[in-house]
Amino acid sequence: MASPLARMTVGLLERIALGLWGFRPSLMREIVRQRGALPTLWWFLRNMPRYERTLKRWGPIRTHLATTLISLVNGCPYCVHGHARALQLHYLQRTDRLFPLDDAAITALLGAPAAEVAAALDGALAQAALEDERPPLRRLVELLAGAAPAGPDDRRLAHLIAMFRVLNTCGIEGRVAPDEVHDPINQDRALAARYDALRAA
Repeated sequence: MASPLARMTVGLLERIALGLWGFRPSLMREIVRQRGALPTLWWFLRNMPRYERTLKRWGPIRTHLATTLISLVNGCPYCVHGHARALQLHYLQRTDRLFPLDDAAITALLGAPAAEVAAALDGALAQAALEDERPPLRRLVELLAGAAPAGPDDRRLAHLIAMFRVLNTCGIEGRVAPDEVHDPINQDRALAARYDALRAA
């Protein structure tokens, strides 16, 4: 049975996510189980503010594109679903169009080499008229291959690589089933329903 501290930590993290994203992510309990209560709290304190700053600076499309690519290469279905769907919803909200790759096409890239994942996403970005997002995607692949970070944006990408290595590992080892979207846009249920209807059509 989990200790009182572990239960308190899970409850705290789930409440924070509930306020941000509108649901209690299944992964929180698994991270605490695998890493322990206090190490998990410390990890979130070190990583989430930096992640939120990246999200604010880059915007949701670039950020979720990066986290989707990282999670695909690492082979984590849980994080791929949470971030790829966020990418899809933000693209629809911004452009009133569907992203060229649907959910199934993105999920099919799980565990593929970084170059293969990047090639598929890069092609979709070209079709989606998101030219500004293509250079950061290519740089992310270089960093995944071992290139040294060379500036502020590289350091942000390197942080996402390190952060999602932990999240992906916990999701994979815990076999956590995908739940909802890891972004405040998850609370826009009308947008999600419209997205699903457009994909179904």
